[in-house]
Amino acid sequence: MKKIGTVGAGLTGAVLAYKLAHEGYSIDIFDSRSHLAGNCYSKRDMETGVMTHVYGPHIFHTNNEHVWKFVNQFDEFVPFVNRVKAIAKGHVYTLPINLLTINNFFDQTFSPSEAKSFLEKIGDKSIDRPQNLEEQALKFVGRDLYEAFFLGYTIKQWGIHPTELQANILNRLPVRFNYDDNYYNSFYQGIPRNGYTYFVEKMLDYPSIKVYLNEHFDRKQAGDYAHVFYSGSIDGWFNYKDGRLGYRTLDFEASRYDGDYQGNAVINYSDIQVPWTRISEHKHFMPWESHDRTLIFKEYSRFCGTKDLPYYPIRLAKEKTLLKHYVDLAMQERNISFVGRLGTYRYLDMHVTIREALEAANIFLSAAARGGDIPNFFVDPLR
Repeated sequence: MKKIGTVGAGLTGAVLAYKLAHEGYSIDIFDSRSHLAGNCYSKRDMETGVMTHVYGPHIFHTNNEHVWKFVNQFDEFVPFVNRVKAIAKGHVYTLPINLLTINNFFDQTFSPSEAKSFLEKIGDKSIDRPQNLEEQALKFVGRDLYEAFFLGYTIKQWGIHPTELQANILNRLPVRFNYDDNYYNSFYQGIPRNGYTYFVEKMLDYPSIKVYLNEHFDRKQAGDYAHVFYSGSIDGWFNYKDGRLGYRTLDFEASRYDGDYQGNAVINYSDIQVPWTRISEHKHFMPWESHDRTLIFKEYSRFCGTKDLPYYPIRLAKEKTLLKHYVDLAMQERNISFVGRLGTYRYLDMHVTIREALEAANIFLSAAARGGDIPNFFVDPLR
């Protein structure tokens, strides 16, 4: 039985291990952390009994029926709609910006067509082709909405001014001319009934899969395996010898209270004067459970240091240049594939992570069956 090494016990590593183990391979999974499930790791808070998203909120959503059916093999994904609120300038609004947000903010009773005409009127018509996030927002929603919901929050989240960020980042937060406050547009949305850790545990419950936690994978170990799937940081594989790629990291300040704290799973704090970006109240991610006490996380974003956990790739010009250098080095490696969020230095939602891992497994199996070369990358990390 051929042995495969998988570095990382998050979603990418777990999906690859599951698929290949069921095709007759023996899989060793290594993770430097003490737990499975990567950044979607969840556990019960001992004081409140609340299931906690330890590394911040994770709501699974997808339009891909195949991916939805795949994840539901391991636990029931209970329907959940993320209805985010935002506090800006002393008032509470709903996100994404929709008809209710616009009417509340401007103290109006616009119809959909009136609201659309209004935003076209207040948008900056002097901007033809937006070159950055600020110009994109000013063109489509005007200065007032931009300064209320995007300016301060973006500076806190990214540590730089919106003029330094690409215009397409704003595409993640659409404007709706109806009262739909569902944060996502995906057809399937849910959270595993027993938490994400249980979900990953079930995926890895197979005789030929062995998991090694608190284990750093050394490059020298690669020779022990027919192939290695590496979902750690691509610059880390090369011991950061030519510099580190830039990431943002997150800090969470936990507090516990009796009853209910904010009445919603997620509330963003848009004003620059408030140091945290959002507050998550974890018991609201599982409304099918009942708890007398509650747990909240205040979330803070900052630049990722050498000993911090990387969350979001920055991907500005400097990082893209360094990334290309590491990709060129990676293409010279043998019997190793770079996968996942860190291995390809891309921001990935969970459903994309799972879809790409399923596709990578299929490509690997097809190439192995015909004796072909296994790609170093299954996607283009430079796109």
